[in-house]
Order: sequence, then C-alpha cells, then structure tokens
Amino acid sequence: MLNVMHSNATETRSVYVHVPFCAHRCPYCNFTLIAGRPDLHEAYLDAIELELSRLPDVLEIDTLFFGGGTPTELNCQQLDRLFSIFQKKFQLIDGAEFSIEANPKDITSGLLEVIKRHGVNRVSLGAQSFDNQKLKVLGRDHQAIHIHQAMELLVPKVDSVSLDLIFGTHGESLETWHADLNQAIDLKPQHLSTYGLTYEKGTAYWKSLQSGALELTDEEVERNMYEHAIDHLTGVGFEHYEVSNFARPGFRCVHNQIYWTGKAFHAFGPGAARFVNGVREVNHRSTTKYLNDVLAGKSAVGEREELSPIDRARERLVFGLRRLEGVCIETLEEEVGFTVSEICGNEIDQLESRGLLQNQAGHIKLTRSGLLVSDSIWPRILVPNDG
Repeated sequence: MLNVMHSNATETRSVYVHVPFCAHRCPYCNFTLIAGRPDLHEAYLDAIELELSRLPDVLEIDTLFFGGGTPTELNCQQLDRLFSIFQKKFQLIDGAEFSIEANPKDITSGLLEVIKRHGVNRVSLGAQSFDNQKLKVLGRDHQAIHIHQAMELLVPKVDSVSLDLIFGTHGESLETWHADLNQAIDLKPQHLSTYGLTYEKGTAYWKSLQSGALELTDEEVERNMYEHAIDHLTGVGFEHYEVSNFARPGFRCVHNQIYWTGKAFHAFGPGAARFVNGVREVNHRSTTKYLNDVLAGKSAVGEREELSPIDRARERLVFGLRRLEGVCIETLEEEVGFTVSEICGNEIDQLESRGLLQNQAGHIKLTRSGLLVSDSIWPRILVPNDG
C-alpha cells in the first residue's frame, strides 16, 4: 500500500432525489417505481419533507438532480411543492446544475413555468425513439409528435436539454437507429444518452425472453448500432465523454460526473442510494414501505454498507474507466492510497494485452474494442482473479 491515504472528499455537494411515480411500468424497466398511484403523491411529498427535516443545517450544493420514475408525473402544484421543500434545505451556488428527468407527454407551458421559476436549467427527456412502432414495442406512452412538441417548448427556454435514446430493440434495423439519431440531432439537444436495450431479471421483457416470446438482438447488430452512434454523433460535433453519453462542448452532465469520479452525494426518496463519508446507504426500495416508515417517524434507510478502502478503490477505478478520458494512474493512486496492482492484480495488464485498454503515458482508458464489451470488463476489476 502507498504511504499516502486519501479518503473521498467529506464535503458533499450534490443531491439526487428519486421520484418513484410513473403512469405505467415499461416492459424493460426494473427501476424503483410504483405505477398508476397518483393517490400516493401527497404522502410522498410529506415523507420527503420529513426525511429532509433530519438534516441539521442548510447545505450549499453544486448539483441537484430529480430522477425517477418520472418526476413530471407529479402535477404542477405538487412539483412546485417538491422543489420548494428542497430549496429550503439546499442552497444552489451560482452556476449550479439543476436537472429533472421528464416524459415527453408531460411537457406543457404550465410545467415549464414551474421549472423555470425554481431555476431548473437542465431537462433530461425520455424520448427513447422517434419511430412510433419502436415506441410501441418499448411500451412507451408517447409518440414521436410528443417529443417534437416538448422540444419546441424546452429548447428556447432551458439551458441544456438531453435526449435519452434506446437501441437494439427486437426487430430493429440499423436504418431505424440511424433515423432516430438524425431526428434527435435535428432537434438540437445539447446532450444525448444512448443505451442498448437490456433484459433485466424481473421485468416483463425478461419473462418474455425466458418463455421464448422474445429473442435477443444479435450481438453484432447491437455492436454496429453502438459504433454507428459513436461515429455519427462525434461526426456532427458531439463529444463522446462516457460509455453511453455524448454532449456538445460545455454541456456534459455535471451531476453524473460526481458518480464517475467517486465523490460523495446525498440522496432522498424511495430506493435512493447515497454515498457520504465512505458509507453507502439505500432507502427502502418499496415505495409503500418507504412512505409508511418515514411517516411513522422511522428511518428511510433499508440497507447500509461501509465499503472497505480497497473496494472503494476498485469502484473508483471502474467509474473512472467509464469516462472516455480514462484514469490517470498517478492521480488515482494518490486519491485511493493503493497502487493499481494492489487494486486489481494484473487485470489491467491482461486487458491491455487483449486490446481492451490502452496505457498512454500513465493514463489508462478503454479502446474502441473495450467500449464494445465494457460491461464484461467491470467485474474483472471489482472482483479480480488473484491467481
């Protein structure tokens, strides 16, 4: 072990808020949410207010991110109250990033007025596709026209708008994916996130896969789609800065970079995971359990784990490698107090020899080949083979 030993910064300057509501659950989704329960919205707001009341002081922060679920499933009055609750406890610095995830159908002039009044300056829109048949396959409740209408309202009024897109759906062609990318570019977002469709255990898609009703997209087709996104988006001026994320210069998501650089962050709401002073806590994943416990004066926390220094170092390396710029070995070792060989044995050397990582003057990062199989790389670092 190196002589120097630095822990994560104790100052926590980012906040994530989980809003667990959706009109319905999409067949690919395994997030913490409860569908079709607007009757719980007010109880959620009461519980969030109670959870925050346990914070001793007003804290200054750099980023505030409302995710879900679908935060815009709350009506304008409820969203106004939610923002007000947090602005009583957290003071955003000048130039802070204030983000909210939204469903295209929810964007109205009324909602826009609420988010602008509270200082939201970044909206992440769950577009997923501009092909109505593909949207139907994905179980979405919007159509392409709703994305266009939402962007017409958002782009002139919000500093940064991000679009989420999914590729690799059943029966999708490279041509369909190319059309999705082009239509997204035409709407002039500052940020794009592209995700290959996954079949998570417990989802409706997983059950269909197991029964044979669905088939996985061919791996080569999915790789071609991912590579096409990289080449096409960077070709029109987007920076590919993280495995799944692309941004116009100056518009990277600041909040997500808190996660990728191993910094501390607060989190509130059902299923929300926080990382403060080296301790990871996860609130109750069941929305009703969270509401019942918090409103009864009990703790919201369902799980607690204090990571060992070596496990924190491994996570820090993995998150750092998700970024296209990679990791400076010297800086990493100074921050975590371990050498790379102590963190993961000879895994880095092996990955480099296979052409999945490259080491340029002490800076390690994924190669194009590594990007294509990055999900298979992370377990090798998190649980290295000591043999």
